[in-house]
Amino acid sequence: MTCVPPTPPSHAQIDWDDQGRPHSRVFDDVYFSDQSGLDETRYVFIEQNRLKERFTALGPNERLVIGETGFGTGLNFLCAWQLFDTCAVAGARLHFVSVEKYPLSRADLQRALALWPELATFSAQLLGQYVAIHQGFQRLLLDNGRVTLTLLVGDVLEQLPQLDARIDAWFLDGFAPARNPEMWTPELFAELARLAAPGATLSTFTSTGWVRRSLNAAGFKMRRTPGIGHKWEILRGEFIGWPADIAEPPPTKPWFARPRPPGGERKALVIGGGLAGCASAASLAARGWQVCLLERHDALAREASGNPQGVLYLKLSAHGTALSQLILSGFGHTRRLLEQLHKGLDWDDCGVLQLAFDEKETERQAQLAAAFSPDLLQVLDQAQAQARAGVSLEHGGLFFPEGGWVHPPTLCQWQAKHPNIEVRPHSDAVELRKVDGQWQAWDADTLLGSAPVVILAGAAEVKRFAASAALPLKRIRGQITRLAQTAASAALNTVVCAEGYVAPARLGEHTLGASFDFKSEDLTPTTAEHIGNLALLQDISPDLVARLNVGEQAPEQLQGRAAFRCTSADYLPIVGPLADPQSFAEAYGILARDARQVPQVPCPWLEGLYINSGHGSRGLISAPLSGELLAAWLEDEPLPLPRSIAEACHPNRFALRALIRGTGKSRANT
Repeated sequence: MTCVPPTPPSHAQIDWDDQGRPHSRVFDDVYFSDQSGLDETRYVFIEQNRLKERFTALGPNERLVIGETGFGTGLNFLCAWQLFDTCAVAGARLHFVSVEKYPLSRADLQRALALWPELATFSAQLLGQYVAIHQGFQRLLLDNGRVTLTLLVGDVLEQLPQLDARIDAWFLDGFAPARNPEMWTPELFAELARLAAPGATLSTFTSTGWVRRSLNAAGFKMRRTPGIGHKWEILRGEFIGWPADIAEPPPTKPWFARPRPPGGERKALVIGGGLAGCASAASLAARGWQVCLLERHDALAREASGNPQGVLYLKLSAHGTALSQLILSGFGHTRRLLEQLHKGLDWDDCGVLQLAFDEKETERQAQLAAAFSPDLLQVLDQAQAQARAGVSLEHGGLFFPEGGWVHPPTLCQWQAKHPNIEVRPHSDAVELRKVDGQWQAWDADTLLGSAPVVILAGAAEVKRFAASAALPLKRIRGQITRLAQTAASAALNTVVCAEGYVAPARLGEHTLGASFDFKSEDLTPTTAEHIGNLALLQDISPDLVARLNVGEQAPEQLQGRAAFRCTSADYLPIVGPLADPQSFAEAYGILARDARQVPQVPCPWLEGLYINSGHGSRGLISAPLSGELLAAWLEDEPLPLPRSIAEACHPNRFALRALIRGTGKSRANT
């Protein structure tokens, strides 16, 4: 999937009055009342949507989903969270989804929220996670996962049509209709109706007649109600159903429709203890699931997730591809998770410098610089790049200031330490059986565990199971080289990449890599690949080669490790529910004759069976967010990614393509 990328959003342009209150320079409007922003928020949004009684009525494992147009300073979100924290039972959850075209910078957000000391407990958590907020869907996990904030950064009519959610209460809080008419259109109101759950409520400061009439026409029953402060009247209402005189939105294609959420006990088996498995387990555990994590080795992260340093590198496209959108959302999510770990030991945001080592790469980087915000990436000339890296370089390049390196085993261990997760090492599941509604994992005659839900997260090893055997996954051997830090090499300040990469030292050792071998099945490190990695280092910086005294070391004495990456045929991960392959082909066989058909036959899901695999060399960026995507599938929650991206990563995409290729017809409608 390729689309025209949206204009990169910039931060809000803020002026501050003499009392320290923010004012939008673009829209010439205030973010909140000059009198009492807190009182207005609580009256207009909290009270009119009856949130106190609705939060109080939530049971364990139940949730309320609030949608908002205009995140602004986050005041509405923080007030809703504060009330939720007071009223809701411990096992309940709050989802808050908000669109914002011009997000505040972190410094401006901190300054604005300082005006409300009574919200400090909540604003401190928000500020702690308010990093790497870039265009697209950005998910923030707060209050140990009990509260989820999904920011849709960009134009409201680009972002909301991609949202897959059921909203229980709408906050319409864009700047005033006269100042920002794009936030008050019939097209937008139709999106609010599409996303509204039955009986969803809606409230807004404005009482403008045409806004009320347009919302009524979209299926909301709106009425004026007394206002607060200088507002004489406001609007509140309820969704009563899609208008009879307007065509309903087309249904989701059945092969991408959500399976029925599993009922009964909330227990899951996760097979595979690398990044994908630990992320999947953590996302479910945060939602109250009891998770058994089966790992065939003696400990977690023993395969590709076991490297001493992984790089948070964003290989983006200027053309808005599905992979590029996934990377941008996944990078932000992982980057925020890392704030929980020990900086300098477990991770470091030292930045990543991608060298412009030839003309083609230089052109690619110029396109990226035009498509994305300088907060995300910056073009550096040779002198600037060299100053940033701390060692001599022959090229300039593209610098990602929020990137860096991670110790993947620590991330895996941190995710798996949740009290709802039981890790079972030496558990090599080779067969799955479904017995009385329970999936059983077996190793020969040994039952390893059973649960109504299983997540296959064992990289290419998932092909050993019948339901996933046909998925086009392949293994790629990669070898890294470990080089001891020297006094001179300590000058390296950032990760530097060309065809390979080298990272600043962790615990006195640099990681250098990595080779690509599509044929070898042997994981014993080889001298030839160490020599190849040293050649990659020479291309990055001859100066660093000298600083590391590489010429004084015999290649056969070098240390390293090799592991298999697992990637799919289209280089997107495979994340989602699995269908029965034979029944799928029978249900949708008409596609082999006419790819334009959309037969409304329910997908033959293998109930309770899911997959999270195929992350290739991007697992640090894509696997954690994929864990959230799986949890959203299982819990029927708002998806953390645009619907089109979730579909692009869906396991069923390959079976569809196989059917359609049978006659060579167009794949445009799949």
